[in-house]
Amino acid sequence: MKVLVPVKRVIDYNVKVRVKADGSGVDLANVKMSMNPFDEIAVEQAIRLKEAGKVDEVIAVSIGVKQSQETLRTALAMGADRAILVVATDDVHQDIEPLTVAKILRAIVDEEQPGLVLCGKQAIDNDMNATGQMLSALLGWSQATFASSLEVEGDVAKVTREVDGGLQTIEVKMPTIVTVDLRLNEPRYASLPNIMKAKKKPLDEKTPADYGVDATARLTIVKTTEPEARKAGIIVKSVDELVAKLKEAGVV
Repeated sequence: MKVLVPVKRVIDYNVKVRVKADGSGVDLANVKMSMNPFDEIAVEQAIRLKEAGKVDEVIAVSIGVKQSQETLRTALAMGADRAILVVATDDVHQDIEPLTVAKILRAIVDEEQPGLVLCGKQAIDNDMNATGQMLSALLGWSQATFASSLEVEGDVAKVTREVDGGLQTIEVKMPTIVTVDLRLNEPRYASLPNIMKAKKKPLDEKTPADYGVDATARLTIVKTTEPEARKAGIIVKSVDELVAKLKEAGVV
């Protein structure tokens, strides 16, 4: 069985994001980029399934700018077998919309015929949380979202999901789409020898046109603003004063 893992190039989660002075978007000049953390967890889970003998091949896919090659090389260094880069734009500031990504992934799924697609539940740059669900709808496949545990047995996947009330365990028929949450696993670090080996692993470069998909943007960013600065706290001298302040704030 093949596993397809979409990965996205985003601003590194350790970097403080800054908005451009004109409010047109986020400043990406000289900013460290890395693999979306949720996607990294998905890659790790795919590799673990392969190590357990459940999977024969792990294919990493990235849709975006040409620089996403670096993100795919990271996935290959972690243990993915090969990669596909779909260059959908030359502008690093243009975010490829979830529906466009889902349509391209559908075409890749039709071509590669994987039994499982493992996605991060969302990207940390736009927080859309939509691609996996849209891909499921386009393919007509079952889906399990927010996975914190995954077991594959034959043609069934057992998934534990994180929901508001706690945990929910479901079984879905394969082939299926699973979007992963933070507590599924701890991704491994790519060792130097594996980084060197990754440079020799196959990485195919495609375009949306190769899959018959129009990647023209349908959304326009009107304005981007930074969140309001948090107001400084105050020190109270007694419980009575604390209760009075809470009443003033309408908390109690």
